[in-house]
Amino acid sequence: MSKVQISLELEEETFLEAKKILKALGMNFTEAVNIFASMIVQERGLPFDVKIADYPAISLDEAREKVQRSIDNIKNKEGMSSDIFFSKLLNK
Repeated sequence: MSKVQISLELEEETFLEAKKILKALGMNFTEAVNIFASMIVQERGLPFDVKIADYPAISLDEAREKVQRSIDNIKNKEGMSSDIFFSKLLNK
């Protein structure tokens, strides 16, 4: 099988640390990349799970607003006790 030469751009610190770890495992960076590529072919995708959070990300401003609402609820004695909250959460 013929070989192709590729070029990668990595953060230098990451690359050097990876090389050190791979050397301890008895292989070089090229061998590790070849193993990774072979695993992609074998798995017909990435050889590890790639996940998205189950909840949407929110902006810093949205997070601040939510925290402020919670603080206001506590000050105004609104909301529910932790006993009720956890009871509802666990009975979902």
